[in-house]
Amino acid sequence: MNPITAVIIGAGGRGRIYADYAKKYPQDVKIVGVAEPNEQRRQTLRLEHQIPEEHCFSSYEELFSIPKFADAALICTQDQMHIVPAKQAMELGYHLLLEKPISPSAKECYELAQYAQQQSRHVLVCHVLRYTALFKKVKQLLDSGAIGEMVSMVHCENVGHIHHAHSYVRGNWRSTAESSPMILAKSCHDMDLIYWLVGSPCQQISSFGSLIYFKKSNAPAGAPARCLDGCPHSDTCPYYAPHVYIDGPYDWMRDAICSGICNNPTPEQIIDILKTSPYGRCVFQCDNDVVDHQVVNLSFENGVTVSFTMCAFTSRIERTLKIMGTKGEMRAMMGDGLQGQDIIEIRDFETESSTFYYPTAALGGHGGGDTGIMRDFVRLLRGEQTTSALTDIAVSAESHALAFAAEDSRLSRKTINLNEWKSAI
Repeated sequence: MNPITAVIIGAGGRGRIYADYAKKYPQDVKIVGVAEPNEQRRQTLRLEHQIPEEHCFSSYEELFSIPKFADAALICTQDQMHIVPAKQAMELGYHLLLEKPISPSAKECYELAQYAQQQSRHVLVCHVLRYTALFKKVKQLLDSGAIGEMVSMVHCENVGHIHHAHSYVRGNWRSTAESSPMILAKSCHDMDLIYWLVGSPCQQISSFGSLIYFKKSNAPAGAPARCLDGCPHSDTCPYYAPHVYIDGPYDWMRDAICSGICNNPTPEQIIDILKTSPYGRCVFQCDNDVVDHQVVNLSFENGVTVSFTMCAFTSRIERTLKIMGTKGEMRAMMGDGLQGQDIIEIRDFETESSTFYYPTAALGGHGGGDTGIMRDFVRLLRGEQTTSALTDIAVSAESHALAFAAEDSRLSRKTINLNEWKSAI
């Protein structure tokens, strides 16, 4: 069977990840076009995938000004730049793989889901965690009755202090106005997982959280606006930029600060970038306003209650989950790839014994989720059998609603009735 053809809209980090799938699985996908304003990113993708020059564009407007020449468009632009290219792509006949969040507007999320239905287009939203070996196994165990009926869940997204400082203090998702609230930009993954695992409509939501640490009032004495401007705390500050981006363990962070500038940077090149880059700023003197910790409580129609916590102040990047059922309990942990094997424990009340599972993550980012969603997208367009994890935009709009309502609750300090909230959109 011939591979499906696709165009990439936005050749940044996420766009390159999905394009890499085509290099690993050329029998599934062929990248035949790109729209990207940064010339280096655009040319890098062109050379890697041998895209014809006439199908390389500096904007999605240019790409969509000509007739459709591929099966699908992969929309990988920034949070507030999804809706317009998504609509234009569907009008021309493209099916979509759409980066999350769908939109910073709840109304636009529902409108785009309705538009996809009207246009008879497949739109898959990139809630990649559903496609990981860990969470697929969690879902399978729950559906099999391994712990009886679900009663309650405690889910934690441990963002990691360095990750938070990189992405949500210095980086692209630091500002609600420029991207979206933290609960949507980061934790819509978790709202989606909760919605999927509980398997019931949500009734009520309450939420609390704030920006407590990464602000100017907590800057140490004498700290300059930029790390490389002679900071007296360079030896002790965990957020000192050269320490993070030269000596730190996360290659993807180094790639992010150099994206569109240079590939495989030397330490000297990184230093030069940090002198002017947003990533060289003191974390206590940035223009960030998103929360660095938040809790959400949810009540569902089937009686299940859920407590979710997102917190920047963890040493590891991981998700931890505890689900309590009528016949047992489940514990699960998803690490960041630096700490070893993901794990699930089922504790049976009758036998008082534990059964352990060690899901094997597929190769690729997000515990294999990036690979998994691309594989399902290909199957969907080919009319083949997909997995139960399928994240159709109509489903994703509903899980996005949990994030929007949680943020409204946090700001208003009121419990939200979800049906009333949705009727007022």
